Amino acid sequence: MLAENITWIDREGKSLKLQKEDILIIAPYNAQVSVLREALPGFSIGTVDKFQGQEAPVVIYSMTSSSSEDAPRGMNFLYNPNRMNVATSRAKCISILVSAPKIFEVECNTIEQMKWANGLCMYREMACQVDIPQ
Repeated sequence: MLAENITWIDREGKSLKLQKEDILIIAPYNAQVSVLREALPGFSIGTVDKFQGQEAPVVIYSMTSSSSEDAPRGMNFLYNPNRMNVATSRAKCISILVSAPKIFEVECNTIEQMKWANGLCMYREMACQVDIPQ
């Protein structure tokens, strides 16, 4: 993403080169934030709470858990629509959701959980999916 020819267009229509400081990386859990900070020094990385009120051209939201069953704080935390909204609405240009495919295969036990899972699935349906080869 930081290649020489990668640019974004601001509100005034100016084309600007994408810089490290133009990217926010968000994860739901502090442990994942620590791992990402170690792997990606120099990037602005934090939880949803850290970035409330901030914006950047690019926001990368790492879902962290491989499935809803693996979510340390349960589905109600990971799939919370308010958290998802804050994470993705920080982007001025593009929002990137990084997740395992199984995160979309969720077993719901309440109507509220169905709504939350549906919101995440709608996000996926409206997005341009990019699969990374293993």
